[in-house]
Amino acid sequence: MDISILGLGYVGCVTAACLSRQGHRVIGVDVDADKVATVREGGSPIVEPGLPDLIAQAAADGRIEATTDAAYAIHASDLSLICVGTPSRSNGDLDLRYVRRVCEEIGAALRATGEYHLVVLRSTVLPGTADGVVLPILERASGKRVGLDFGLAFNPEFLREGTAIADFHNPPRTVIGEWDERSGDGVAALYKHLDAPLIRTNLPTAEMVKYADNAFHALKIAFANEVGNLCQAESIDSHEVMDIFCLDTQLNLSPAYLKPGYAFGGSCLPKDLRALLYRIKTQDLSAPVLEAILPSNELQKGRGADLVLGLGRNPVGVLGLSFKPGTDDLRESPTVGLIETLLGKGYEVSVYDPNVSLANLVGANKAYIEQQLPHIATLICDTMEQVLAEAEVIVVASREPAFFEVPKRLRPRQVLVDLVRLVDQPDDTLNGRYYGIAW
Repeated sequence: MDISILGLGYVGCVTAACLSRQGHRVIGVDVDADKVATVREGGSPIVEPGLPDLIAQAAADGRIEATTDAAYAIHASDLSLICVGTPSRSNGDLDLRYVRRVCEEIGAALRATGEYHLVVLRSTVLPGTADGVVLPILERASGKRVGLDFGLAFNPEFLREGTAIADFHNPPRTVIGEWDERSGDGVAALYKHLDAPLIRTNLPTAEMVKYADNAFHALKIAFANEVGNLCQAESIDSHEVMDIFCLDTQLNLSPAYLKPGYAFGGSCLPKDLRALLYRIKTQDLSAPVLEAILPSNELQKGRGADLVLGLGRNPVGVLGLSFKPGTDDLRESPTVGLIETLLGKGYEVSVYDPNVSLANLVGANKAYIEQQLPHIATLICDTMEQVLAEAEVIVVASREPAFFEVPKRLRPRQVLVDLVRLVDQPDDTLNGRYYGIAW
């Protein structure tokens, strides 16, 4: 392809060099004349292992050039990659001045051509930027229509400084947010040779993936450091602890627990977090990340309660009482707290959980019920059918297999509050009657 890359910073230079290595003809664009001159001469304006050699070879082969003339580059290419910086503003928001300026330049160039052109945003931007900022500018400045005269996509980069070239050619996955199929096809052609999963999705989802990645990377570093600080205070080898921690690829380093949903509970996580935080305090340490976990969990409990209360409908049926499916453990179950809140607000509540039988409760579970919900006997139903027959609002708080049939069994006026993602996409029969807690 003939590709223009607007912005010869870190991402732009690496992308230009790697694409030219694949045989594409690349025209780099930047307002900085020194950067442009450096690339023209076959040099790299940034420090990155292996990059000077790639640019030098591409320049020698005539596959890469650079200019300050955006219109020239856009007219000479089929696809434009926006790789300009998106620095922070003083309030933490992104400064999009460079994105806006480049979009104005692309739009003005497109106004003067009748050829279809694909515009791909690669700069890191918050969800909604491609739809809400880039697209309106392009259409206004060009006088043309997306999907007809030009395509639009978002292709986030996952390049680490120091290993960027290897990351480009060996990614864990490639993500394409597309305005339409034609736009996505154009971007996918750039990566057809890579042996990696290719994910095509909508624009805001692709934009959000980048932030989920970086936030999680930051979280992991902060988590490891807080664990390490406590280990040092306790004369424990922090690296050995984390080496052992990382051997668990079923729960620790895995997709486990990384699905949005309702709050956590049970006999282990809340108790052990409190104990760990107490020990951290006795060592005169601060652990803001660990200290934020339980308050964050309480906020999620509150979201669940607000979701039900906001409907203002009565009575409410709750399916699932234990803290997770397949167990009768009620200790610190978030569903228990939800029921308490509803009862306190005067709601009628019925409950069903196939694993919880009052006659069989013993030990800690029995004591917990007697202390937290002494009137539980009046709420628990023997069958799911009883709950479905009596309630106007059905709250599903557990992924028990039987509960997956609930959406199909609702009466016309019943509303479903889904705390566990029973369905990925509600069908038309649930239109206006389905509420998810984090989706």
